Amino acid sequence: MTLSGTVQDGVVVLDNGHELAEGTRVEVLVPEPLKPASPLGDALLRHAGKAVGLPEDCARQHDHYLHGTPKR
Repeated sequence: MTLSGTVQDGVVVLDNGHELAEGTRVEVLVPEPLKPASPLGDALLRHAGKAVGLPEDCARQHDHYLHGTPKR
């Protein structure tokens, strides 16, 4: 059986009003805290400068190369 709860004033209070009989042996597993997600900019910077074989004006004319619009 798996039950969840929260520590309040040093005592584990089970969710949904569950109660266990006095003297019941339990094992408490504390999950590791979630690591905060890295900001989008940091994730994108991992790819910066890795593209090869692109035209010199790719940044300036990206709409032309991606969508076929006339060059400016």
